[in-house]
Amino acid sequence: MGIEVKKIKIAVNGGIGFGAKLNSKQLVTLSKYLSDGEELELTTFQQLYIEIPEDKKEEIFEEFQRVGLACYPVGNFVKSLRTCNFCKGEEEEGMPVAKELNRRISGKAVPFTVKVAYTGCPVGCGEPMLSDIGVMKIKDNYNLYVGGKAKGKDAEVGTLLLENLTPVALYDAVERMIALYSETGKKRETFSKFLKRNGINQLIN
Repeated sequence: MGIEVKKIKIAVNGGIGFGAKLNSKQLVTLSKYLSDGEELELTTFQQLYIEIPEDKKEEIFEEFQRVGLACYPVGNFVKSLRTCNFCKGEEEEGMPVAKELNRRISGKAVPFTVKVAYTGCPVGCGEPMLSDIGVMKIKDNYNLYVGGKAKGKDAEVGTLLLENLTPVALYDAVERMIALYSETGKKRETFSKFLKRNGINQLIN
């Protein structure tokens, strides 16, 4: 009998761009790590879950990144940014800001999974109002929403926390609130419950 290979689950996607897409090179690369009968799990947050050998994690991450796949941990971490399709263009809808925000926050450890969504205009295709933290670009600035919840009988839209933020102010506000949740949230306490326990005002004080 062969030695059983220990596997870990990771999340991957094609990064932030014009829609949630994968190209042929990315699909072929992913298929190398799927056994017969294995399936990729597509999440509602624009990610694919795949299991890889733990002892080859670093080299597989490098291989994935060479073909443009972004890799993220699975579990109680900040999810990669869910975005709109940037239908009006990269600069007009703030794709560079979305990329930088994602770089700063995705993969950070938190008491319970945090979903962050971004949309480049008030149409809201990225569904920021239904995520723990939501960002909506309004002209040249950004509105920040918190406490949205898409699932369950207690589903609710987020509350406007701050508006007309510059990109730098947006990064700072989101990073501070995630740090506060990480440091003071209870184990497995969802972000929405954390807000209800403490009130949203503490996020801006």
